[in-house]
Amino acid sequence: MAGFEIQLTPAEWKARLTPAQYAVLRDEDTERPFSNSLKGESSPLLKEARNGTYHCAACDLAAYPSSTKFDSGTGWPSFWDALPGGIGTKSDNTLFTTRTEVHCSRCGGHFGHIFEDGPKPTGKRHCLNGLALTFKAA
Repeated sequence: MAGFEIQLTPAEWKARLTPAQYAVLRDEDTERPFSNSLKGESSPLLKEARNGTYHCAACDLAAYPSSTKFDSGTGWPSFWDALPGGIGTKSDNTLFTTRTEVHCSRCGGHFGHIFEDGPKPTGKRHCLNGLALTFKAA
């Protein structure tokens, strides 16, 4: 992905990431809801409730504060806002509709999508793949 601070070859990303993380972050795959699993790997982040920060699993950029996480009932970790400079967006027209794709602003890793049905104050739901993120407790 051109234009990002961190750019690696597919082979370099595959050496850095697990197969499921690569599928989500580089190939824009989606883990199964509620199990947050893909390719035999799973993420515990749907149920994570501690204070801390969620980082890009590919480049470790801090992207989401735990204070904006909420239970959306969708089966994926959801947030109503990101940290300043942590994310970027682009249009995604892959499922017969236009969605807003959200990615890491430093490496371009795919996190998930943003929808307009979230809670106040933003009204946004950043619906993310747990495998795309790591968590660091405060």
